[in-house]
This record gives sequence, C-alpha cells and structure tokens, in this order.
Amino acid sequence: MTVSPATDAFLELRDLRIHFPTDDGLVKSVDGLSYRLDRGKTLGIVGESGSGKSVTSLGVLGLHNRRNAQVSGEIWLDGLELVSAPEDVVRGLRGKKMAMIFQDPLSAMHPYYTIGNQIIEAYRIHNKVSKSVARKHAIDMLGRVGIPQPDRRVDDYPHEFSGGMRQRAMIAMALSCDPELLIADEPTTALDVTVQAQILDLMRDLQREFDSALIIITHDLGVVAELSDDILVMYGGKCIEYGSTDDIFYNPEHPYTWGLLGSMPRLDREPTDRLQPIKGTPPSLINVPPGCAFSPRCPYGSRTGGLSTGEVPELTESRGGHKVRCHMPPAERRSIWESDVKPMLETT
Repeated sequence: MTVSPATDAFLELRDLRIHFPTDDGLVKSVDGLSYRLDRGKTLGIVGESGSGKSVTSLGVLGLHNRRNAQVSGEIWLDGLELVSAPEDVVRGLRGKKMAMIFQDPLSAMHPYYTIGNQIIEAYRIHNKVSKSVARKHAIDMLGRVGIPQPDRRVDDYPHEFSGGMRQRAMIAMALSCDPELLIADEPTTALDVTVQAQILDLMRDLQREFDSALIIITHDLGVVAELSDDILVMYGGKCIEYGSTDDIFYNPEHPYTWGLLGSMPRLDREPTDRLQPIKGTPPSLINVPPGCAFSPRCPYGSRTGGLSTGEVPELTESRGGHKVRCHMPPAERRSIWESDVKPMLETT
C-alpha cells in the first residue's frame, strides 16, 4: 500500500489498464486511461457500450476479481494508491469513502432482504451503532431521496418498488455513509423523462450537500450536459477527448465526438433531416484496429497521410485543458468543425 501526497486531486487515475485474459485473446477493456477529479466537481464519462466506461469505475472501487483481471497503473484516492493496496483496505473504503449507484438497482439489490435491511447493513459496517439507530437513519435517508412514507416503505422488498423508487433507494444506500466519491453508472437508464429529471435534481442537490466528487457514466449526452463540469469521451478503452462541458458541446475536436453530437435528438429546434448515426460498429477489444481505434469509422482518416491506420495517436492538449487523441492538427480539426460539422448539426 502506497500513501503519498503525489497528487492534489481527490481522485486521479494514471495510465490505468484493465485487461481480461480469455480463450479468444486478451480483452483490453481499459488501455491507458488517465484523468483527475476534485472534490465537489462532476465528471461525465460518455461513449458507446463496450468503450470501457463501467469497467473503469468498477476498477476504481476495486470490484474486479484480481485472479481474472490484470490491473495496472495507479488510482490515487485522497492520497492513497488503490491498485497496490490490499483488498481488505479497499473493501474498508467502499461505502464510506467511495460508493456506486449501479446501473440496474433491481439486480444490484438482494431480492431476499428488505430495502431497509440492506441500507442498515451498509450503514452499520462503517458506523458502530445499534440496529434501531441504523433503522432510523435508513428511514431518514429514504425520506431525503423523496420516497413517500419512508417509515413504511423501509420494510418493502426491491420488487415492491417502481423503477424510479428503486433508483432512489439505491441512491439512499450509496449515500448512507456520506461517501466522498460517488460513481453513478447509467443512473437514469430505463426511467421515464420526468423521473429522470427528478433523479438528476436529487443527485445535484445531494452532491452540493455532501460536497462529494461525482462521476456520471452514461451514453446520454443530455445527462452529462445537465450535471457535469468536465466530460471524458471514451472509445476502444481509451480517452479520445477530454474537456469542460462547454468545450465538448460547443467546440469539440474529435470526429467521434462529432458523431455522438450528430446522433443526439434535439428538442430546441424543428428537425429538418434524419439523425446522423455513426457508421459501423465499435471495435472488438480483443482485436483493436492498429493505429487510431476509430479509423475504420472515421470519415476524415484520409487526411492524416496514413497515420491513422499505422500509429496510435497521443492524447495531447489542444488548448486550455482541452485534450484530444487525433492525428489531424488542431487547426484542421477546428476548421472542419466550423465549416462542415457545426452547420450540419445546427440544421438537424
């Protein structure tokens, strides 16, 4: 276990790699990912399914079986390095120091125990209190996340809650010990739009109250636009673009990010054309294309003089903390955005 003032960020990943050996080959789910997050700030991680978003965050919480996963690099959480830390140390941090809202609360919660019992168990692991005190805390948390009649619903089972109520109960469980880092994996998936808005408002309010660092994992750009201070775009297990929310939405520089924005429906204007999906499919993480992983789908690959198919681009700073992994020069990327891509998005 390493303890060091090596970073002033609350959470920092350095060259994180999470690989899984299989009979078909080595699955490089996360392949050299670095980012940092301060207290009270929100980072949105976006990308298609299979890009490595959830695997990264499960790695932060130490939830990968070390017999099956090859984890390397560094994960610094409040001055403590987690990759080299013993499993019991990381286990002691889960719930109290860091917590996760899982994508599907129905499968993440135990079906044989009541909602209250599961919150009580999580709370008592980190707090030496009686069961009656923990039960009162569970009722208080359910009330704070907007569940009606919490003193009665605390004894219900997960299947007796609606989708939105289960998500709220999962948030209550995750926040029961006031974690300093909260990771939300697709927190609004499969919820109707009104419930989505309520969940996002709730998470924003609770983050302000607890001053937590928050990571939102999603493929919904509308969610990250609502909550995030910064956005990290993942593709093929790597970060391909990173910047402030304004940078990513108003001055994106990677063709993949342009594709994500083009495939997002807009409600603020009358649509005049069909949405523009990204052609092709995400790469196999066993056989990632040589060079730029996005090159088989990139409409601008011919502008790199063959570099895109033969050399992996570095993640370099374009301007003011905005980082892009692309072989095209920054000036050329900005020119394409302003002359070709942006006008097309503004009319669709």
